Amino acid sequence: MAAAPAQTGYLYHETYFWHNAGHVQSFTNNIEAWRHWENPETKRRFHNLVAVSGLLDKLKHLRPRPATDEELARVHCPEYIRRVKEMSDDDSKGHHTAGDVATFAPGGYHIAALAAGGAIVAVEAVLRGEVRNAYALVRPPGHHAEADRGMGFCIFNNVAVAAAHALSQQHHGLARVAIVDFDVHHGNGTQHMFESDPRIMFISLHQDSNYPLRSGYMTETGEGAGEGTSLNLPLPPGSGSGAYRAAFNRLVLPALETFRPQLLLVSAGYDASYMDNLAAMILSSEDFGWMMGQLVDAAERLCGGRLVALHEGGYSELYVPFCGLAALEALSGEKTDVQDPWLHEVQSWGYQELQPHQEAVLTAAEGLLLPKLRGAVERLEQQERQQRVDKLQQQQQEEEGEEEEEEKH
Repeated sequence: MAAAPAQTGYLYHETYFWHNAGHVQSFTNNIEAWRHWENPETKRRFHNLVAVSGLLDKLKHLRPRPATDEELARVHCPEYIRRVKEMSDDDSKGHHTAGDVATFAPGGYHIAALAAGGAIVAVEAVLRGEVRNAYALVRPPGHHAEADRGMGFCIFNNVAVAAAHALSQQHHGLARVAIVDFDVHHGNGTQHMFESDPRIMFISLHQDSNYPLRSGYMTETGEGAGEGTSLNLPLPPGSGSGAYRAAFNRLVLPALETFRPQLLLVSAGYDASYMDNLAAMILSSEDFGWMMGQLVDAAERLCGGRLVALHEGGYSELYVPFCGLAALEALSGEKTDVQDPWLHEVQSWGYQELQPHQEAVLTAAEGLLLPKLRGAVERLEQQERQQRVDKLQQQQQEEEGEEEEEEKH
């Protein structure tokens, strides 16, 4: 058996930083226009920190390509793809909208397609064994985008496009893919695209009753054949290190062990940090490094280390770079000399330990979600066994048919 590649892949492109979401007038028009929350600086500064830390030199650079219409159409409606492309080509307006707070400038289709294609490239590099695992610094983000519309700063759903590619029989034909989303906002688009597909397990840790509203309830566990494979953990505002680490130890990691994926995808958002303006959580950079480290270890145990992390949200220009670097250090196993200047401050805050009301949410999740997942996996295993039997019978019939043809001649 060939040794696993040592390097971590790192994918980015200067064009990602050119995505123009306009000015902040989302949620209301009755304010003086201001720089959009989803502006390039958080990710540009993250990339710059990766470079000056010396870590960039230890990673394998992966070059993105645009996703094709066929690749996008595995999860998005063709009419929606056509509409985004048409708006993107219209330079008579300064900005267009793909859906709820999902604005983009002329040319935005090409950048969004490059982000989705970058996700595919990262998955390909891992599944082909070119890299051990990979981090894709893509923009615009993707996990809110629905099949027929953009949403929440997202145009195309990057992680969903990547998962669908991995499942495609034309390519790798994987049987099980897990997606863990620790962005502070519920990954509604990803959930809806796969909630009826038992081959995808989706886990979302997010702030309760944040964006999108009325989304990501614990009772949303999947539909039809996918019942039990959507696991939502809406954590109370103010959750910190203790709540997230307990959630991983008691829900995320046991769920991964139960599902046993062949590939682990991570929607890595850093907006649960204590400095973020669009949430009310209190995580530190060290917490993000710990979470990524746990996922790396799980991938090593379960799927040969095959893990691809895709950058989602995070809106603190000061703090996202340190959170992302900590995650990338954990992913690559390479520690830099960079020190988080705010780490002591956030770790000194009160309520970092698991609180009673957070414990109640976790207890409810354990009782509801894990049994449902076990039932879903049992059904999936039965289906996989039947598929193997059917395939064997088909092969036997084909062989018998070939023998009959030979006898005739």
